[in-house]
Amino acid sequence: MATLKDRQINAIKQMLNLNQPLQKAISAEPVWKLLIYDRTGQDIISPLISIRELREMGVTLHIQLHSDRDSIPDVPAIYFCAATEENLGRIAQDFQSGLYDVYHLNFISPISRQKLEDLAAAALQAGCVANIHKVYDQYLNFITLEDDMFVLKHQNSDALSYYAINRANTQDFEMEGIMDSIVDSLFAVFVTLGTVPIIRCPKNTAAEMVARKLEKKLRENLWDARNNLFHMDATQTGAFSFQRPLLVLLDRNVDMATPLHHTWTYQALAHDVLELALNRVVVEEDPAAEQQHLASGAKPKLKACDLDSRDRFWCTHKGSPFPTVAEAIQEELEQYRSSEEEIKKLKTTMGIEGESDAAFSMVNDNTAKLTSAVNSLPQLLEKKRLIDMHTKIATSILNYIKARRLDSFFELEEKIMSKQALDRALVELLKDPEFGLPEDKMRLFIIYYICSNVTDVEFKRLEETLKECGCDLTPLPYIQRWKSIMKSTLANSNQYEGSGTKTVSMFSKLVSQGSSFVMEGVKNLVVKRHNLPVTKITEQLMECRSGGSEVDDYLYLDPKLLKGSDVVPKNRSPFQDAIVFVVGGGNYIEYQNLVDFIKSKQSANSIRRIIYGASTLTNAKQFLKQLSLLGEEIGGT
Repeated sequence: MATLKDRQINAIKQMLNLNQPLQKAISAEPVWKLLIYDRTGQDIISPLISIRELREMGVTLHIQLHSDRDSIPDVPAIYFCAATEENLGRIAQDFQSGLYDVYHLNFISPISRQKLEDLAAAALQAGCVANIHKVYDQYLNFITLEDDMFVLKHQNSDALSYYAINRANTQDFEMEGIMDSIVDSLFAVFVTLGTVPIIRCPKNTAAEMVARKLEKKLRENLWDARNNLFHMDATQTGAFSFQRPLLVLLDRNVDMATPLHHTWTYQALAHDVLELALNRVVVEEDPAAEQQHLASGAKPKLKACDLDSRDRFWCTHKGSPFPTVAEAIQEELEQYRSSEEEIKKLKTTMGIEGESDAAFSMVNDNTAKLTSAVNSLPQLLEKKRLIDMHTKIATSILNYIKARRLDSFFELEEKIMSKQALDRALVELLKDPEFGLPEDKMRLFIIYYICSNVTDVEFKRLEETLKECGCDLTPLPYIQRWKSIMKSTLANSNQYEGSGTKTVSMFSKLVSQGSSFVMEGVKNLVVKRHNLPVTKITEQLMECRSGGSEVDDYLYLDPKLLKGSDVVPKNRSPFQDAIVFVVGGGNYIEYQNLVDFIKSKQSANSIRRIIYGASTLTNAKQFLKQLSLLGEEIGGT
């Protein structure tokens, strides 16, 4: 079954094929062409298609729309950009300068009638109407990072952030603009999936605004005979079977603890401490020398690492707890070394030290062995590259874990979220100068405040302690206000089960080059699986449970009904597919929790697939900053 990612890749490849269907036999020589994109277009393409794949599809050059470009005749130019005033102005300038002989214009979201007319006028004025071969609306305005995960924005993502949606002085028209851009992107996701969902969301939230606008947009399109984009839905060729998927639209406010939670899985740690962005992290070339660089003030050499579906190790281990990843790297390294030894032995037994022709001609029976060894050489080299890369990334993460005691923070927060007693008083922990950065302490405190009943006296005492530790207290006024508003909804639900994490013995396996990657000093935590609030809500909605659950009063919207009604049909069968979308920012912890949840359900065949989406991806540091900005607004009023 094609995933969202497969479908988006196919749509982009078809666009790069000058919007011709992709032929099965790709033996024919590709048409050489240029790709011109804006920042948004680049963000959409870069996690999906490598530079090598672009070359294979005949893209000789890919360049930014707003860079200085020279005229290149005889080669078609494919534009992939948003239909903004600025971009259209630049395209008109290209027409005027006669940069290319053939233009294929692809707009990431549909271009308005007015803008299209302006573009036509610019082409007339430049006398290049005949050179414009095609103008396409692509409906690709979202960024797919995994088979089952997407975000709406990367560059300028502040425009859709939690802060932008929740700040005090947002004007109505600004809020409308934010909601419209979220709806346009979600609409594009469903056009790409080729299916119309049933929508559920909590009332009186930003998620409801998105839900109502999206329902209207989907309904209008379904009843528009000329432009219906979902006609394929009837023929079951949608990504989902004839059973329609559920769209669960949630507001970030349903769970404020998880975005600040310290984490223990590989991908989420890479996002938290290494700022994983668009499936790429930047680490030091030699993480072991990190301390020396800090001491000497020298600039370290940095290396960008791509973490995507082409990397088998990453696919297998991105959701694994960090100590498991370290052991896996060790195993991969040992396997690699044994294959390397084998090739060396073969060469020696055959006397191919000098690798002369005579030596080769002497060999007969060993030829087959050597051939297979030589054939496996490229795979071996690639394997070695990946092992080295993951060793660098893991060592870098390990340095952060040890320096900031991240494993202890994770363990404490799990206890707080599951309402277990702490071994030491929170005040003592916060006062410990060896215990993490001020930012880590602030994250721990906010989670404690959200998940516990904190008296005013205790709050004041902890606030003083945080101040002494050098913490930035600006997020607190906002979190206090948020908690007082949410009290009614939080009181009756124990949102976090927590996992009662157990700490198992230390393990100190040495990994790779001697001892540059020592797993000493990191606890191997055994984590029981538990559902986070977003996963719990999704499970209840997919199973269509009713009576006594917190989702009873969620809105029910079906764009296929001629007249909208918010009433949930009485006997609905459970959903097998869902898209869960968080307005105001998501994170890898929630994504991983949903992935684990599906694995646990798949054996029962009840749930097949859940796609996780968010307006932006936010790590704890970015989320804290947004809370600070909101807190400052309250402090200033």
